[in-house]
Amino acid sequence: MSEQSRRRFIKHIGSTAALLGIGQLAAMAKESEHVQLLQPEKRISPNDKIRIACVGMGIMGFGDVETAVKVPGVEFVGAADLYDGHLTRVKDVFGPQVYTTRDYRELLKRKDIDAIIVATPDHWHDTIAIAAMEAGKAVYCEKPMVQQIEEGHKVIAAQKRTKAVFQVGSQRVSSIALAEARKRYQAGEIGQLNVVEARMDRHSALGAWQYSIPPDASPATIDFDTFLKDTAKLPFDPVRFFRWRNYQAYGTGIPGDLFVHLISGLHFITGSLGPTTIYASGNLVQWKDGRDVPDTVVAIFDYPETKEHPSFQMTLRVNFADGSGGGEYTRLIGTEGVLELGWNDFKIKKHKLPEAPGYGGWDTYNTFTKAQQAAYVKEYNAKYPADKRNAIETSSAYAAPKGYDDRLEHFTNFFESMRTGKAVVEDAVFGLRAAGPALLTNESYFSKKLVNWDPVNMKKITS
Repeated sequence: MSEQSRRRFIKHIGSTAALLGIGQLAAMAKESEHVQLLQPEKRISPNDKIRIACVGMGIMGFGDVETAVKVPGVEFVGAADLYDGHLTRVKDVFGPQVYTTRDYRELLKRKDIDAIIVATPDHWHDTIAIAAMEAGKAVYCEKPMVQQIEEGHKVIAAQKRTKAVFQVGSQRVSSIALAEARKRYQAGEIGQLNVVEARMDRHSALGAWQYSIPPDASPATIDFDTFLKDTAKLPFDPVRFFRWRNYQAYGTGIPGDLFVHLISGLHFITGSLGPTTIYASGNLVQWKDGRDVPDTVVAIFDYPETKEHPSFQMTLRVNFADGSGGGEYTRLIGTEGVLELGWNDFKIKKHKLPEAPGYGGWDTYNTFTKAQQAAYVKEYNAKYPADKRNAIETSSAYAAPKGYDDRLEHFTNFFESMRTGKAVVEDAVFGLRAAGPALLTNESYFSKKLVNWDPVNMKKITS
């Protein structure tokens, strides 16, 4: 670590130093790896009740509601979905008292609903989120915030106009592990950031969005025409309804479903507003099931130098045809170390170059005459004592406690914002700055062209 980085590290390390004690921090540096358990903030249980409803009771809808009601003082009172079976399941899981409807607008009319979770297919996010805010509701909107960039600006405008509490559902940014990773990054632990690489690979039918379709799926049990919204009118198709992520008309493909998680985490840690250029390539390799989006995508983002961070390049990859069985990682690589993110854990590995450059091996030293080699070694030994000749390698690890749930933390933050007025963790502007590059990844893939992005104004740059 450079002297400048060391000073920044000491300045920023505050909470962890207090948590561990300086002596333990010093001991950590001597160990090959020490797992530090991070502790969530203790919160005071509220007295006031918040009543929520959810639009879209699919996988994310049920997961979000099950998590949200774990927050003290939160009650689930209403649900909307276009498939009757989902509404029946709501009553089975959460009780017969929950009001259910096919028409989400019925939920917005109710005075006893304080917040709306938007967990629909992507092409409905903006419409429902804006209508909910205008109806005086707080909104928790699943990622990606929008399907089209211009929709994002409308959501931002609606939030500013209505002053509603609005949070995007990329729960990773509420993780205590990510907060600690940000602190370590800002303290200069990995030196100057230069490359970010991330992959999230899978090899399963469900991982590739071939979700199960219920036997009773029919025009009688599903409002397919409403599902289509303003997209092309088509005959009833349960595959499109339940596997909507596979289609450009309703979803945002790999970039909107998975890249956006990686982008959100990176922006949270570094304080970045986003890249300026995006280029993507890929293919439809294995899952040729009628989908019109690729199952393998690689994207390269160029991030410019700002006051928050140096210029760096990020490479993202998702491969649904990974015959090795899948896996994932995110690595922030700096000049003095690497920060390797898990989901609610991370490691920092450092490799500091020795002051001495070394000689021999694959080196011009071997081409010197014997006399010149001897003279070189003598000068080298005089210039570099033994303690200047070895690289310094250390490794440390940090993790949330067992059972920690970052989605619960994200909902807790959302409801706390409703109760206290404090800023949300991921507002509409943050949401668009994460979604925008993901959406433009799709544009680059399909156009086979590099795309330019203005991360400050959140607009595509056209020549």
